[in-house]
Amino acid sequence: MLITHGLPSMSDDRKLPVSRYTLGQRLFLFLGSMDLAITLLLTLAVASVIGTVLQQNQPYTDYIMKFGPFWFELFESAGLYDVYSAVWFLSILTLLVISTSVCVIRNTPSMLRDMWSLRTHIQEKSLRAMHHSQQWNSASSVEKSIENIETELSQQGFRLKRIEKGEGKTIIAAMRGGMNRLGYIFTHMAIIVICLGALVDSNLPLKFAEWQGNIKIETRDIPVSEIPLESRLPAGNHAFRASVNIPEGRTSNVAFLGMRDGYLVQELPFTIEVKDFRIEHYATGQPKSFETDLLIHDDDLAEPLASTIAVNHPLFYKGYAIYQASFSDGGTGLTIDIYPLEKQAGSDVITFDTKVFENRQMHWGDKSLRLEINAFRAFNINPDPTDDDPDNLRNFGPSISFKLRTDAGEAREFFNYMLPIPRNGREYFLSGVRNSPAEEFGYLYLPLDAESGLTAFSHFRTQLHNEELVDAVAHDIMKETLSAVDDVDEQLENSLQGSLVGLINMFVDGGFDEVSRFVETSIPDDERDTLGSAYLSMLHEMLARIYFDELSDSLAGYDNERQLVFLQDAVDAMGTFSRYGSPVFLSLTDYDHVEASGLQIARFPGKSTVYFGCALLIAGVFLLFYLPQRRLWLLVSARGGQTTVLLSGMSNRNPREFDLFFSQIANKLEQKSGNSSAI
Repeated sequence: MLITHGLPSMSDDRKLPVSRYTLGQRLFLFLGSMDLAITLLLTLAVASVIGTVLQQNQPYTDYIMKFGPFWFELFESAGLYDVYSAVWFLSILTLLVISTSVCVIRNTPSMLRDMWSLRTHIQEKSLRAMHHSQQWNSASSVEKSIENIETELSQQGFRLKRIEKGEGKTIIAAMRGGMNRLGYIFTHMAIIVICLGALVDSNLPLKFAEWQGNIKIETRDIPVSEIPLESRLPAGNHAFRASVNIPEGRTSNVAFLGMRDGYLVQELPFTIEVKDFRIEHYATGQPKSFETDLLIHDDDLAEPLASTIAVNHPLFYKGYAIYQASFSDGGTGLTIDIYPLEKQAGSDVITFDTKVFENRQMHWGDKSLRLEINAFRAFNINPDPTDDDPDNLRNFGPSISFKLRTDAGEAREFFNYMLPIPRNGREYFLSGVRNSPAEEFGYLYLPLDAESGLTAFSHFRTQLHNEELVDAVAHDIMKETLSAVDDVDEQLENSLQGSLVGLINMFVDGGFDEVSRFVETSIPDDERDTLGSAYLSMLHEMLARIYFDELSDSLAGYDNERQLVFLQDAVDAMGTFSRYGSPVFLSLTDYDHVEASGLQIARFPGKSTVYFGCALLIAGVFLLFYLPQRRLWLLVSARGGQTTVLLSGMSNRNPREFDLFFSQIANKLEQKSGNSSAI
C-alpha cells in the first residue's frame, strides 16, 4: 500500500508466479493488494464528501420537499441520508480493515528484518555501481583507518558491523534511521485501529438488531410513556448520538435517535434537569450565544451534579458527552383573543388560554377545525417599512404560528404578530397564511381603530351580518334610485332591493371574488362593463351606509377623512376573507415565555481507540518523513603500501538532501582515515 525506496512494497510478493497460487492464496494476495486499498480509500473519500455536502439524518419530509419523490426514493435506497451508517459504507470500512490487516501481516516480518539488517553480504561491484560512491587512499594502516572510521560513524549515530572478507579486505556496514520502517508499520496499523474505532462507534449492532426484528423504529407522534419496548434502547456500552429538548424546570432521562422516517428512544442511566436557559442575540436578531444550567441526578451521586454548558463547552459524565446543540420553545403559555370573521363563527370575542405544541378541536358553527399551536417567537427583526433604508432594522415583537386542520387532514399555516404593524402611516394587525411550506406567506391586514384595537372592525363586521339593518339600507337606496322613475311597481322594487341585499350577502360570503364571479356569469358580455360598474358602485354605497349607520365608539376620535380611510381598509380586508381560509382571527394578547434547551447526548466507546490510531498515524508519519533510513558501506583494503577506502551509500527518502549528507560524511571520513589522495 505504501511503496518503499529500493525495497519490495508491502503488497509485493516474489516467491511464486501468481498462476501457481491456489484460490485461497490468490484471494489473500488480492485482499492485501495496493489496488484494492486505494479503491476502498477513494470510495470512502467520495462517501465522506457526500455525507458532508448532503445534510444527514434530517426528517424525510425535508428531503422530499428538496429533491422530489423520484430522487428522494433513489437517494433513500442508496442510504445517502445516513451515509456513515449505511450498510455499504460499513462494509467498505470492514473490507479496508481486512485488506490493511493482510498487508501488515504479510510485510511486517520483512520490515522488522530490514530494520535490523545491516546487509553485510554485498559485493565490491555493487558498491561501485551505486549512485553515491567515493574512493580515496589513506596513509594510515588498515586497522587505524577502520578504527577512525568506526569512531566517526558511531558519533554520527550509525549502527556498525565489521566483516572480514579475506584477501586483506574489510567491509564496514552502517545504518542510521532504521526506525523509519516502523513508520510504514505504524501508518498501516493506524488505518486498522481508526477503522476499528469507527466500526465500534457505528450503529452496525443496531442494524443487526433491526434485521433480526428485535428493534422497531417508531414513526408515531406519541408520548414517551406509550412508546413500546421494541422502540427503546436500554442504557449500555453501545455508541449513539441522540438529542432531546428539555424545557426550563423540566427533566428527562431519555433521548431520541433519529432513524430514517422515525426514531428510537435511548434510555439514560441518569436524569438531566434544565434549571435555566439563557440566550443573547445580535442586533439582527440572530443568536449570538446561548447556554444552559444543568443538574445531573444520579443514584451514584451524593448530591446532584451542577454544570453550565454552552456551544463547544460540553459536559462529560460517565462516558456520556452532553452538548449544547440548539434551543426551541418549551411550551410557552399563550392568551389569545378569537375574533370571528365569518357569520357562522358568531359575533362575540372569546378569550382562551393555551400553550405552544398544544392541539385542540375548535368548533365555529358547522365548521370543526383542529387548532395546532406550532411555535412562538419573542421577537421578529425585520426591515422597518417606514424607512427607505433596508439596513434599518426594528423589532416587530412577538408572534405565533399555528395550523388549522380539517377533518380530512388538510391544513393551512398561519403566522400572526402580537403587536400592530405600521403601513402607510396606519396600523394593522398582520396575519400571514399559506397552504404549504413550499409557498410564500400571503398577508391579511386588519385595520386598527383609535384605541389600537379591533373593536371598530368587529362592529362593522357585525353590522354587515345584521339582516334588519341590511334590508333597511337596501330599502333606502332602492327608494332613492327609483324616485325619478315613473310607474314603479312593487315587483321592480322587490327585485332591486333583493339585488342590493344579495350583493351584501355575496360580499360577506365570498368577498370581491364572489361578486366578480357573479358579474361574469350573470350579466351578458355586451352589458357587463356598464352593469358591472353599477353593481360595484351600489355595493360600495351599501357598505358605506351600513358603516356610517352606527359608528363604533372606537372611531369617535377620527375625522371624516380618517373614517373613510378606515372604511376602505376594512372593506379591503373583508374582501379577502374567502382567501384567508379561517373563520376567525387569533390575536395574541399575553404570554408566559418558556424556552427549551436542545441537547445532544453522545456516547462513543471507540473514541479512545480512534485517538490511539491517530497517535499511531502521527508517529508513523513522523518516522516516515523526518527519519530517513540511511545506509553506508565502506570497503577498506591494503594496496601498494597504502590503505584504500571505498565509500558507498543510499537513502530511501530525500535524495537531494542525501547528496549533501553523503558529500559531508565522505569528507569527514576521508580526513579521519588519514587521507593521502582521493581517487
